[in-house]
Amino acid sequence: MEPQTLGESVPPPPGASGSPPPDEEERSEGGEPRAATPEGAPGDSTGADGLWELPVEHAERRPECSRCSRPQKVCLCPYLPVHPLQISTHLYIIQHPAEESKVLRTVPLLAACLPPDKCTVKIGRRFSEERDVELATVCRDSGTLILYPGAEATNLEEFILDYPTYPSTIILIDGTWSQAKDIFYKNSLFRLPKQVQLKTSVCSQYVIRMQPTNRCLSTLECAAVALSILEKNSCIQETLLRPLQALCSFQLQHGAQIRLSKEYLLKNGLYPKPMPKNKRKLRKMELLMNSVKI
Repeated sequence: MEPQTLGESVPPPPGASGSPPPDEEERSEGGEPRAATPEGAPGDSTGADGLWELPVEHAERRPECSRCSRPQKVCLCPYLPVHPLQISTHLYIIQHPAEESKVLRTVPLLAACLPPDKCTVKIGRRFSEERDVELATVCRDSGTLILYPGAEATNLEEFILDYPTYPSTIILIDGTWSQAKDIFYKNSLFRLPKQVQLKTSVCSQYVIRMQPTNRCLSTLECAAVALSILEKNSCIQETLLRPLQALCSFQLQHGAQIRLSKEYLLKNGLYPKPMPKNKRKLRKMELLMNSVKI
């Protein structure tokens, strides 16, 4: 689950307006009076009508790899397992629509490592039993867990020791932390499965995107840890993390920078933005600075 997330217009400086003052409007940069623009010239609005008839050159989209969904020139398939991992657990990923268009998302890499019938990605923000019969059935199944941290969540490592029916499905929410929170709390279906969380001291290796804390993991990392626990196979975690490590390494070699967590920046006085005035957001900042889990 990762934070993540795309430009805004820059407001004009104080005193600026959409057009220059009258005494500047008629002068060129050299200070000489500016000649009147002849009718039909490029600077005249009436002459711009012909621009609509000019042919438009469409930018060609770079061809993508059908397996890892990366541009073919930076394909990560050499770092994927030769054959999909054989697992018994079904991974069900609820993806926020904003994640679908991000270039550096991790879910395609995760899906490329698993059998198609063991990884289902469902995109959306709001779900209901009437419109999402399949999802409702999954959520009501006694063998389904949902991975989302919180006061009511049980540690996955401890939970499966006493679980009467071994979990067959685990649900993950893919998006920034605020997007995941919105999806979890505004969809009653996700309160039906048993809520679990990961008890791990592993730091995220997804260093090209900022996380709230060093302990916050991306969707791929959460899936890697959870599946290694459920399948009782630590090699699964290593295999799933390999393409993520390659992705981050490639980006760093081509100009990307390591994104330190918000927690680290706040504690060391390096946070580049002013503290928020909103009390709720300010409280979250204070919790991060004091290493309190939110």
